[in-house]
Amino acid sequence: MKKSSKEKAVLVALKLPQNDTISFESSLLELQELCHTAGAEVLGTITQVRTKPERSTYIGRGKIEELIHYCEEKEVDTVIFNNELSPIQIRNLETLLERNIVDRTMLILDIFSQRARSREGKLQVELASLEYQLPRLTGKGTKLSRLAGGIGTRGAGEQKLELDKRYLRKRIQDLKNNLKKVEKSREQQRKQRKRSRIKVVSLVGYTNAGKSTLFNTLCVKSHPSGKNQVEADDKLFKTLDTTTRKISLAGQELLITDTVGFIQNLPHHLVAAFKSTLEEAVEADILLHVVDITDESYLDKIEVVKEVLVELGANMENVITVFNKADLINGENQDNQNTIYISALKGYGINELIDRIVTE
Repeated sequence: MKKSSKEKAVLVALKLPQNDTISFESSLLELQELCHTAGAEVLGTITQVRTKPERSTYIGRGKIEELIHYCEEKEVDTVIFNNELSPIQIRNLETLLERNIVDRTMLILDIFSQRARSREGKLQVELASLEYQLPRLTGKGTKLSRLAGGIGTRGAGEQKLELDKRYLRKRIQDLKNNLKKVEKSREQQRKQRKRSRIKVVSLVGYTNAGKSTLFNTLCVKSHPSGKNQVEADDKLFKTLDTTTRKISLAGQELLITDTVGFIQNLPHHLVAAFKSTLEEAVEADILLHVVDITDESYLDKIEVVKEVLVELGANMENVITVFNKADLINGENQDNQNTIYISALKGYGINELIDRIVTE
């Protein structure tokens, strides 16, 4: 990002036949939140209705002209698209717009690059970034020196995009080898936990659903320190590195894990890079699927999380759906065997949740 001011961005999205109005608007709102998390200032949004994307430029020629004028008038630094672009589309758009071109995948990778703290997390993000960038070198490389420092050119990509593909392939292999060593250590820890027969609880869910707040609430009540253990705020992907703590609930010792949040169209490179970490999380005895029930799209987001859990091989019988922020909705909340209503922030329903965890 530029040090002097926020990076000025315009958002671009196609409404295709398979997109209903509610999901399309929800996706755009999420893109704005992603931009905010990345540190960009969104100046506006340009949309187009088409039956399919334009193969060479994603949007039509007339919309390209409109975008060119908009970028010049508003002094836009970066154009951010709400879908993944092909290498040829990126190259053509850069040539036509003379701006930094970022797609949804690049934006998410950029955020992950900013948020990674642990060695394993940094290795995983760099691997995902390089595997995504490798086939797109022809699209970004010629403009990198002019656009360096913006969204999509940060972290792993900033210096390595200008290097040849042979070097990148070697770096990717080195990262995979390093991650294998980390995974071996993780596997040994997993075996030790199984031998100890200690119950393991993992918090999963859509990003910004309140997992970290719930994690902190349980730790304040049950961790020896009596303090918050992770940062929690209203930005997407605040938690990136998996955090595990030993707590005691009703005299029962157990391990509780806070995990990275899922998101619609989560880049498959990221899923692959974080697979070992996520697989360990979903092997827990209990999976607390935290859902923000005040979100208008919460049902769609439940399905997104379920799809990822199934892809990771989770036992769905171990899932308890935890409807968070239940204090903010009207009507009576009815807990059942697979669901429970809480407010992680206000403490509503937490004792009932603890009873459920202990007795499961």
